Amino acid sequence: MLEKLETIQKKYFELEQALSDPNIVSNSSKFQQYAKQRSELVPIVSLINEYQRLLDQIKGNQELLDTEEDEELIEIARAELEDMEKRKATLERELKLMLLPKDDNEGKNIIVEIRAGTGGDEATLFVGDLFRMYSKFAINKGWKIDVISSHPTGVGGFKEIIFSVEGKDVYKQLKYESGVHRVQRVPITESSGRIHTSAVTVAVLPEAEEVDIEIDPNDLRIDTFRSSGPGGQSVNTTDSAVRITHIPSGIVVSCQDEKSQHKNKAKALKVLRARLLDIKQRELESQRAEERRSQIGTGDRNEKIRTYNFPQNRVTDHRIGLSLYKLESIMNGELDELTEALMMADQDEKLKLVS
Repeated sequence: MLEKLETIQKKYFELEQALSDPNIVSNSSKFQQYAKQRSELVPIVSLINEYQRLLDQIKGNQELLDTEEDEELIEIARAELEDMEKRKATLERELKLMLLPKDDNEGKNIIVEIRAGTGGDEATLFVGDLFRMYSKFAINKGWKIDVISSHPTGVGGFKEIIFSVEGKDVYKQLKYESGVHRVQRVPITESSGRIHTSAVTVAVLPEAEEVDIEIDPNDLRIDTFRSSGPGGQSVNTTDSAVRITHIPSGIVVSCQDEKSQHKNKAKALKVLRARLLDIKQRELESQRAEERRSQIGTGDRNEKIRTYNFPQNRVTDHRIGLSLYKLESIMNGELDELTEALMMADQDEKLKLVS
């Protein structure tokens, strides 16, 4: 690790010198390029400098312990050394994380798809519950949510709802939500009071730019139809709903929530692009099977990742063995404890690969 840190410091120093070179200063594009590279290195270089200062302080305290005879000063030095060693371990973890390869999707917005699985009407109701949970979490974070497509049911739930989330660190915090979410509770439709188990699937897709996925218009079949409400009830008198079929992959995306055909088409293309990027990235990930198995599950749609047990007021994430007895607050969008635990566990697994 120390060699990598020295290389980064050297690169930073070279950039500092380049930015003071008159030939570079007079070349605006080169200057901006170097300035951007330098700004990207500032956080890790600051951390490296702090780490090196701390190593010097630790060395000084250890020398003091070896030579000092005053018991009071020795006790003070020991206490300081203990704090320094803790800080050293923290800094080393942070530096190792900074040295890990960056996730290409890190800064992307996302598209979330929630679909009812087993459990009939109860599963569709839980789709709505999860959508509200993520919506409240997004509001707390200052993120923007936009519903792309939804298929409501007569009981007040959704067979499926697809929405985009835009904001800072969206993918970073929600990428672990992909998988099967199981709910255990007494359904409002159940008269005997028996606890039912239902399931829904969640897919979190990084939003793809046109440069990420190029779609040939000749590969698309676009159909328009009249949008409808729950139970087939007509809600529009024009053919504003859009169905796009990507012929090579067989992926079909429909969107009818907007009154404008143009807006529905744009939203459907956004979902299609995200799904195609997801397929592309899964193919790449399958080539890194061993690494993928060692990481926290972030995408297997068949993996049961979490159980929401209403009678016990408990939410359990099965990947990291974490149970929280605060189901009501979690359903109200207070997901920070869960997301932070998942991020930490994932980081620990990744660090094992480079340690």
